[in-house]
Amino acid sequence: MDRTFLTALATILALPAFAQESRQPAETAPPNAPSQTPAFEGQTRAPQPENPVQVSIETVAEGLPHLWAMEFLPDGRMLVTAKEGDMHILTDGKAGPAISGVPEVDSDGQGGLLDVALGNDFETNGTIFFSFSEPRDGGNGTALARARLVEDGDTPRLEDVRVIFSQQPTYDGDKHFGSRISIAPDDVIWLTVGERSDREPRVQAQDPSSHFGKVIRIDTEGNPAEGNPFIDVEGAMPEIWSIGHRNTQSAALGPDGQFWMIEHGPKGGDELNRPEAGLNYGWPEVTYGIEYSGDPVGDGITQSAQTQQPLYYWDPVIAPSGMAFYDGEMFPDLQGAILAGGLVTQGVVVLHMDGDAVTHEERIPLQARIRDVRVGPDGAIYAVTEQRGGGDSSILRLTPGA
Repeated sequence: MDRTFLTALATILALPAFAQESRQPAETAPPNAPSQTPAFEGQTRAPQPENPVQVSIETVAEGLPHLWAMEFLPDGRMLVTAKEGDMHILTDGKAGPAISGVPEVDSDGQGGLLDVALGNDFETNGTIFFSFSEPRDGGNGTALARARLVEDGDTPRLEDVRVIFSQQPTYDGDKHFGSRISIAPDDVIWLTVGERSDREPRVQAQDPSSHFGKVIRIDTEGNPAEGNPFIDVEGAMPEIWSIGHRNTQSAALGPDGQFWMIEHGPKGGDELNRPEAGLNYGWPEVTYGIEYSGDPVGDGITQSAQTQQPLYYWDPVIAPSGMAFYDGEMFPDLQGAILAGGLVTQGVVVLHMDGDAVTHEERIPLQARIRDVRVGPDGAIYAVTEQRGGGDSSILRLTPGA
């Protein structure tokens, strides 16, 4: 037997148990597409860290309607959106009355009242932004609205509600609306919108004249943001930043100020990307993953000179939803790490980063589908749960534990 192999084997066996364990990835199930190979080392199945995070789990709110998103208000209360179309403020874990003034939503399938974010001027005038599946003649589409949250009586309300972005074209479907909202300090709004899932519309993810499967970048009035790559391209939608995305329900601004996202793949192929101006991220022509039927997606290719590789991908999927970069003091070992909700993996997925590279991946199991993840003003990690097909939601608080 080869002496080099024997030496390496002896070295591995001599390692303490925790060191051997740290070389194992968090995902150990076989991939759906075993013939596909990553484009570079570390693009998938990064090792777990030597000392995985330990948490204590506390339920801080339960018996809530089916939630989609949460946002902390400056005073520590929580603003939440319910998929069926209501918005509430939670005080001490209890939901207040439904906020009036929320527009009608199409809540069939994956539609509904979706993400919510505070404007940079919230403390001055109460500005919020929220996304929803907008009912229209002939179908629906993802929309982004701005409004003022007013609390001067028994029932909070939205005033000056105005839709500032409507995904085009309209499509009669109930899947893949996106959508996450990130607002930069300079008031640039990043919005993710899905490609509507079905075979015919999803090809429009490659078409800059359609909003399907794109990252949208606008200002707070809904105008294309300065520097967008398609502003002067004839026939293209000027709000578009990047193309070739599937369905992104997980996004956040990083410590570097740049926009990061994790998009749903098909059967395999969830992707971490940091989209750059005008670039093509492949879907549905290039992807890691296969159709739910088991067939290849398109020609079954994972690389093309015309498209960008994901920084990291998963097969099997985590089914990402909700995302935050950890920036608190409770978990010093997580500083700068990506926290992503896992619908399929039923917990929080943690990515330790070195620049654009994922150095380690770990999982915080919560035995529940996680729809949103936030870092609280206290430095704790908060996770919004959901049940498949509807039902009650809870909000969990994660703190360091033994």
